[in-house]
Amino acid sequence: ELELSAVRHQPEGLERLLAQTKFTKKELQSLYRGFKSECPSGLVDEETFKLIYSQFFPQGDASTYAHFLFDAFDADRNGALCFQDFVIGLSVLLRGTVHQKLKWAFNLYDINKDGYITKEEMLEIMKSIYDMMGRCTHPALQDSAPAEHVELFFQKMDRNGDGVVTFEEFLETCQKDEDIMSSMQIFENVI
Repeated sequence: ELELSAVRHQPEGLERLLAQTKFTKKELQSLYRGFKSECPSGLVDEETFKLIYSQFFPQGDASTYAHFLFDAFDADRNGALCFQDFVIGLSVLLRGTVHQKLKWAFNLYDINKDGYITKEEMLEIMKSIYDMMGRCTHPALQDSAPAEHVELFFQKMDRNGDGVVTFEEFLETCQKDEDIMSSMQIFENVI
């Protein structure tokens, strides 16, 4: 097991991060200072990530969504986020092209990383988002809201009716459908 408290992880060279992200040198330095103040070891395990992320959504339970988000940021799948993992993902989400953002979103929804989004995967993500937003939304959300959202998603996305959504279907539908692009705002608001 990885002993995070004993490990000191230095970020890759600043020049490399400048080339890999769309952040300026000053922005990277500021992000690194913030990262190190929250995570002095230079690595964030999933539990710490959940604690930090949950602070932004005190009205609900963000732990499940934070788990999915952690997995999406953990590019090398080693169970810990280093500064590079965090800043590269953040760069895509904040300054990436539409294609890059959609690829990142697809990766988030594709929980088992098999290249397809199933209704079950999408339902898990939607339930976690609704849990995170809390029960105190106005107007109050019905318990069936996540499942209804998933059904609408699949009606639009699963173009060949095979019960799964490929990245190509996801990309093509999102780029052509303004309703879906605006519904993706919920995703952008919970990053």
